Amino acid sequence: MHDKCCIDFQNAVDDYLIRHRSVLDVLTKYQESAARVNRAFAKAVTECGCVQVTASRQQVPSDTDYSNIKQFMSSHLSGKPCSHCQEIIGKELGHSIFYLTALCNLGGVSLAEVMQQECKNVNTLGVFHLT
Repeated sequence: MHDKCCIDFQNAVDDYLIRHRSVLDVLTKYQESAARVNRAFAKAVTECGCVQVTASRQQVPSDTDYSNIKQFMSSHLSGKPCSHCQEIIGKELGHSIFYLTALCNLGGVSLAEVMQQECKNVNTLGVFHLT
């Protein structure tokens, strides 16, 4: 089911991406869309105020096992985006996914396979996935 969703979305992106077909266009549009996601989160904090950022150094006791570090880590976020901010953030994430999918299309890569492989890597490597 999920694969079909990715395949359908990938086909739709291929059908409707007309104007920005160049890989250079898609790369810069993807970067721009990622910046707009960042901006949407920032506006939730600075304009709406539904979310607050309270950042400080992560406080992890020195005798903590690596497998238990997660319980001491903070996202530095307080609150939850309101429905309006969630809508905007979701819209911007959607645009970002659109251009990510366009990059997959240009590179001849299956989005579903990328997601499956990444899920497999995360499940196999666990906490060591991003180190």
